[in-house]
Amino acid sequence: MDNEINSNSSGWIFFVKASFAIALLATGAGVIFSPTDLLVKGYMSVCALFLVSTTITLSKTMRDEHEGKRIHNRLSEARAQQLLKEYTE
Repeated sequence: MDNEINSNSSGWIFFVKASFAIALLATGAGVIFSPTDLLVKGYMSVCALFLVSTTITLSKTMRDEHEGKRIHNRLSEARAQQLLKEYTE
């Protein structure tokens, strides 16, 4: 169980990347072809780019926090096992 590797399949990775690309292209097309002034299109574009960048930052931060907790839990478990091993000897 300690050596368990959590990896994603190549199909899932393709799906995630394709979904991201399609969503980004659809948003860009929506901004470009919307019947509004250039100022409104610029505002929508900046908002869309900010949303994408904050989504990436949020997902990376959540991943890092989860990984940190996993490492902390493994270290705590290893210390507890070492103490139990020393106590039973």
